[in-house]
Amino acid sequence: MTPPDGPDPPPAARSELTLADIVDLRAYERVREEYRQQVMALKRRRRVALGPIMTVLFESLDTVRFQVQEMARVERIATDEGIADELEVYNRLLPRPGELSATLFIELTTEADLRHWLPGLVGIERALAIELGAGTGGEPADRVPSEPEATHAEALTRESVTPAVHYLRFRFEEAQVAAFRSGPARLAARHPAYEAEATLGEEARTVLVADLEGRTELLPLA
Repeated sequence: MTPPDGPDPPPAARSELTLADIVDLRAYERVREEYRQQVMALKRRRRVALGPIMTVLFESLDTVRFQVQEMARVERIATDEGIADELEVYNRLLPRPGELSATLFIELTTEADLRHWLPGLVGIERALAIELGAGTGGEPADRVPSEPEATHAEALTRESVTPAVHYLRFRFEEAQVAAFRSGPARLAARHPAYEAEATLGEEARTVLVADLEGRTELLPLA
């Protein structure tokens, strides 16, 4: 018998969802409530309040799959072609290894706030950063700036007013991943009209390092 060459290599990192990951409507109804509770628990670990009017949700395979499953449920999408169209849109929200992907929500509830904040926050999609380590004078040792997801930015960006939702990426270099893993790290908004920051604690960093290293796996769904 030929001896094994060694342990099996780790599975390739997942950076998109496929048709095989989406269950049909009847199967989804049977597991929806339990799955929804699991995804809500995931989101709690991935959601960061950034000052009084902003929330950032770091996306993962399951947060995005949940959106696809819910969209299919609401729209009664039952064909492979219809699901494939949804996946083409939503897969753009997923991070690739070396990246974090996030949705920025500007949470405004009154007409007066909308009129005040949305014109003033033009450019906010490029004004966020993950700040790493502690440098001199309280400044971070390094920072990973936000970038708008290109396809969504093209459709949403205007010169005079910003949307209430933005899709962002943070692209890390290898040394920045190591710095993020060891901490400290914070998420910050540095915009002329809005400054806020939030520390990313050990639990949040552990979850997000798995994204950066391509180790985040899907929850069972069936």
